[in-house]
Amino acid sequence: MIECDATTRKWGNSIGITLPSEELEREHIKENEEVKVLIIKKNQTPKKIFGMLQGKWNKSGQQIKDEIRAELYND
Repeated sequence: MIECDATTRKWGNSIGITLPSEELEREHIKENEEVKVLIIKKNQTPKKIFGMLQGKWNKSGQQIKDEIRAELYND
């Protein structure tokens, strides 16, 4: 799993990110390989993220975090 800072850039009609080469080498990621990306804006703290969802789910914060971890690490 890679955790690094990236800057968005205009790429045709889209926006792309560039991942550092040392991280790609460490994780053995090659061109045209499918990866999952979890995007969290730097100014968004977990409190803000989960606070936005307050009252919208019937699950506890711990249940939500457990589900996210399961998807990230078991896929």
